[in-house]
Amino acid sequence: MKVGLYFGSFNPIHIGHLIIAEFVANNTEVQQVWFVVSPQNPLKKNSTLLNEYDRLHLVNLAVEDNTKLRAVDIEFKLPKPSYTITTLTYLQEKYPQHEFFVILGSDSFLNLSNWKNYEVLVNNYRFIVYERSGFSIDKEKVDSKINYEVLQAPLLDISATFIREQIKQRKSIRYLVPEKVFNEIEINKYYF
Repeated sequence: MKVGLYFGSFNPIHIGHLIIAEFVANNTEVQQVWFVVSPQNPLKKNSTLLNEYDRLHLVNLAVEDNTKLRAVDIEFKLPKPSYTITTLTYLQEKYPQHEFFVILGSDSFLNLSNWKNYEVLVNNYRFIVYERSGFSIDKEKVDSKINYEVLQAPLLDISATFIREQIKQRKSIRYLVPEKVFNEIEINKYYF
């Protein structure tokens, strides 16, 4: 199976994440998108992160009715901080029957050369890039070794940071996250 790996903190998962994942599943050769919940992103501060199992639970709630989308906790079992190459190596060994693609925004794609084991990544994996505002990709400047596809996916200008701020200010996040996620955040007082 061709699997797109969508890495992130998903702190919390929101409609924007789901739109991108659904678009990739419907408009590329990827057959299923796995949300790889990262317990600790080496590029983000850990202090604002909800517990990894709670974030995984929210992602599971968001995708449970969609067979094309799946939440995975693979990085919970790997050394921290989480590096994409470590996760990919583990997945390739565990699921040799699958072909893995990395799904990422153009902002992250433009920073790819700074990732751990960059050469191994670009020599062995394909990238599906969704263009983010302010981060256009100049194909002339992209390393010719990188096997990538740029998508014009519909994007919402919302972020998990914005959602957390709304919660702290006691403002509604209804419609920014799936209804089940909204209810779970309210019941458990996440991010308050």
